[in-house]
Amino acid sequence: MSHFKCTTMKILFICLIAVVFSTLSACKKDFLELYPGDRLTTENFYETQNDFERALVGSYARIRPLFGNSALLFAAELSTDNTEIQWSSPSVAEMQFDQNNLSSSNGTINGIWSTCLFAVANCNVIINRIDNASFDESAKNKILGEAKFIRAFCYFYMVRLFGNVPITREEFGSPEDVQNADLSLKPSDETYQFILEDLLSAESLLPAAAVNDKTKASLGTVKTLLGKVYLTMHDYDQAAIKLKEVIDLQQYRLEDDYASLFAPGNNNAEESILEIQFVSGRTLGNNFSAMFTPAITSMAIFPNNLQGSGRIVPTRDMLNAYETGDLRKAASVKDTVALIGGGQSYSPYGLKFVDWNAIDLSDGSVAFTVLRYADVLLMYAEALNEQGNTPAALGYLNEVRQRVALPARAEIDQQACRLALEQERRVEFLYEGHRWFDLVRTGRAREVLNAHFASLGLNFSVEAFELIFPIPLNEILLNPSLVQNEGY
Repeated sequence: MSHFKCTTMKILFICLIAVVFSTLSACKKDFLELYPGDRLTTENFYETQNDFERALVGSYARIRPLFGNSALLFAAELSTDNTEIQWSSPSVAEMQFDQNNLSSSNGTINGIWSTCLFAVANCNVIINRIDNASFDESAKNKILGEAKFIRAFCYFYMVRLFGNVPITREEFGSPEDVQNADLSLKPSDETYQFILEDLLSAESLLPAAAVNDKTKASLGTVKTLLGKVYLTMHDYDQAAIKLKEVIDLQQYRLEDDYASLFAPGNNNAEESILEIQFVSGRTLGNNFSAMFTPAITSMAIFPNNLQGSGRIVPTRDMLNAYETGDLRKAASVKDTVALIGGGQSYSPYGLKFVDWNAIDLSDGSVAFTVLRYADVLLMYAEALNEQGNTPAALGYLNEVRQRVALPARAEIDQQACRLALEQERRVEFLYEGHRWFDLVRTGRAREVLNAHFASLGLNFSVEAFELIFPIPLNEILLNPSLVQNEGY
């Protein structure tokens, strides 16, 4: 074996072992009560229900950085007509998203890739070992269902962003395991089938009862993601079935106050289906308060007149996208900033998920909603419209509009309904990580984004190959079986 390949295997092995022991270290006091420190291993850890529940907590923790560090918002918001960089000294990686000019050395892309695969590795250990453990079968099923959901969740982001990706069900206990594993890229169709396999299994394992803790996957969470996966695959019949099942569960409803969904104290709202919760003061917060607000030293919108970073702020086009009277605008964006000593300065910024009491803008406490009921209603409307049932689709579209005091859309044809849904999703889900995926799914990304750049007099463009991101260069160096996506 070449020196390069030996080094590669060692690096991969170290990374994967770190995944296991980061899970094991998630409550050291309790573990030390069970085993002496020199005897705690992956073999004697995965035995009890408590062990597996702790490992599952570690798997959920693995996906937090995708949202809390804004990685997916750079990918799904900054790369669109929704937001732009206002900061005068952005990083190269940030500018690449803003200009739709990604390179394989982009650190944020590498972070998304590695975060997802590390979470998958965590889940594989749980999934592979739980059958051999002896505890209550219903508890086993719940843990297994949640682990399969997390694995599918990660692969769904990866396949949409990168196209062909490695698929693995294995856990790695030695360099030989890594060397012998098939970590080559698999066709995206195969990845989608793998995702569906996990989600359909999770659907059969999770109990039907409503779950009050929205940070954990429930039956409604699984059905919602299934609906989104089928919609992305353009399987509108199956998408409609699964999304209607979520509606028929009657476990969710639209919140009366749209703004409350994104304000401090928004944990476990009735509209929420899956969320990532944060705690400030313990390095367990998010950076939204910094990212979405202006980099103005004299502004007075936070305690102690803290300054934002202006890295993901709304475009003028986004500010103008709201209809007159749309209550979502005042809850989502603002175009003037209060200054120290009085006065105002024109500077667009985002309001959603901002912790207005934060004393550290990179340590906010507002929960991020990954999936919510309004998304179910609008996805169901999209599926119905694509089935040719536009009148029924309008009913669900108008349900979302009614919440924010907008008049119902009058009868329109299928194509007009497509554009109405695109517009509704844009203003409903700003800052929630949907825009890029919505435009790519509907085949509208290049038309919409290139028109946006042209309207600003910019020579940026989105080419066909750029609808998927480059495979991170670091990953290709670590795994020579990976092949870079065409065009990069």
